[in-house]
Amino acid sequence: MSRLARASALACTVVCITAALVACGVGADGGLGVSMGPGKALRVGVKMDQPGLGMRAGDGTLHGFDIDVARYVAAELGVTEARLSFVEARPADREDLLERGEVDLVVATYSITPERSQRVDFAGPYFIAGQALLVRRQNSDITGPESLDHSDWRLCAVVGTTGAARIRADFAGRVSLRESASYQDCLRRLRLGEVDALTTDDVILAGYAAQQPDQFKVVGKPFSAERYGIGLRKGDPRRPKVNAALRRMINDGSWQASAGEHLGRSGYRIPPPPTVEG
Repeated sequence: MSRLARASALACTVVCITAALVACGVGADGGLGVSMGPGKALRVGVKMDQPGLGMRAGDGTLHGFDIDVARYVAAELGVTEARLSFVEARPADREDLLERGEVDLVVATYSITPERSQRVDFAGPYFIAGQALLVRRQNSDITGPESLDHSDWRLCAVVGTTGAARIRADFAGRVSLRESASYQDCLRRLRLGEVDALTTDDVILAGYAAQQPDQFKVVGKPFSAERYGIGLRKGDPRRPKVNAALRRMINDGSWQASAGEHLGRSGYRIPPPPTVEG
């Protein structure tokens, strides 16, 4: 091969490698997982088992308020529907998914806490919920968190949630906490009588109660304030743009329309949209 031919081949190889890196999202965004040029892609971690928030339908499509939020933010970031993909984000995995670069954002009833903020950044909040209790329909003994002071009730919570952490901190010695890997497992255990209540955010529980009204009911008033944020990797420069997208969603009425469509069906009293910080 002549010197000119070798030089041409080398140049072609460099161009191909550069193109491949850009297509994979490495380069102008500092390696944060999303290409900043045309055809950018976005991977979002979401829940897939929460009615009204993030639920996988029988045909495999995803629906819910969090899904609408993710789609709106993606569009504001210039990502087309064809380049948007969803990854299941279980509570215990959310920080790891972001830190490993397996997702770019997490929109998954993700409460903003000081502990989590040490590992990831948050945009938002875009919704405020509160921890509550779900019991079997026939249960008349548990009427709210005040009932937990009088008996050794068995509560189920999902690993990695603020609900589990709050029960450990505030109800230690008063209840027995049983942690599960998923909400579906907690619901199964509640249905079978293995636990007396499922505890997590009221908006999540309202969806389960509406889905199976003959089986479950939400009791009592919320006993926390859960500020849902969108998780990003530490130092992700897109955080201001995500906040701007959330403000726009609230201001143009899309937030209210989605909340009414997906959360209002359960009879849940939708709170006013929060003030987006940052």
